[in-house]
Amino acid sequence: MPRQYDHRKVLATTVDAWDRTLWLVCPDAELQPSPYGRPRPRPRGFPYDALLVVDGGGTVREQPLRDLSLRVTHLDALPNGRFVVQGYGAAGDRNAQIHGPDGRRRRSFEMGSAVEYLMADRRHHVWSAYFDEGVYTDPISAAGLVRWDSGGNHRWGYTPPEGVEHIDTVYALNVDDGVAWADYYPTFPLVEARTNGEVRLRRTPVVAPAGLAVHGEHITMLGGDRQPDRLHLCRLTESEVLPVEEARLTLPNGAPLKRYARPVGRGGQLYLRGASPRQWYVLGAQEPSG
Repeated sequence: MPRQYDHRKVLATTVDAWDRTLWLVCPDAELQPSPYGRPRPRPRGFPYDALLVVDGGGTVREQPLRDLSLRVTHLDALPNGRFVVQGYGAAGDRNAQIHGPDGRRRRSFEMGSAVEYLMADRRHHVWSAYFDEGVYTDPISAAGLVRWDSGGNHRWGYTPPEGVEHIDTVYALNVDDGVAWADYYPTFPLVEARTNGEVRLRRTPVVAPAGLAVHGEHITMLGGDRQPDRLHLCRLTESEVLPVEEARLTLPNGAPLKRYARPVGRGGQLYLRGASPRQWYVLGAQEPSG
């Protein structure tokens, strides 16, 4: 993140489907204590205007987002210069907003509660994944994994095959053009859900992975088995994820990276950051040696 921006006022950050880093900065925010760790920024009032900082390969630009009525926790870029944000606050049940290229709000809609992930691809598909508090109480979140179009219209919700446990909480999500990969509690199968309606489940050797990078028949699963810095290099078959090798996650300088925020999986890339939103790192899907 460029140093002229105050990282303490970043409401949300991600890496989008075009490999650009996004930071949503609220200049008029105050830090409030959080039971989950560091103090978090909160807008002083609603609605408010925020500044979206976009870094695409070292070229930085600013995009104002106006009339936000949410305390934003998730955001992503949509095709045609639009953006989607999700959060909670003054907007009530309409906890997601779409903003146009001019930064003005185009639509507000209900995305369900307890959103764990919000990710979009380059083909006008938006995926939301949920944790248990929403799955068991909210009719939208109940599917656990939902697909929307880029206008905010509900298009699909996950239904497990007969004999397979329903989603309780999605632990890891990867989104590429036309497909989402998810791993969920309690049994941690790997779900491959395509926008043409095809859904496939595979058995996996990893319990509770934190991130996924998928490239062809290769998948890298991060964490799991209470080892957050473990990388599981695996191969996909029709029905299973087969372990091939293991490795350790380190920073570019070789130092171990065991604590990180929720990873962002984009096809063959897995993006990670530490506690600060200022810097992201990228890990490519690894092909096992030999």
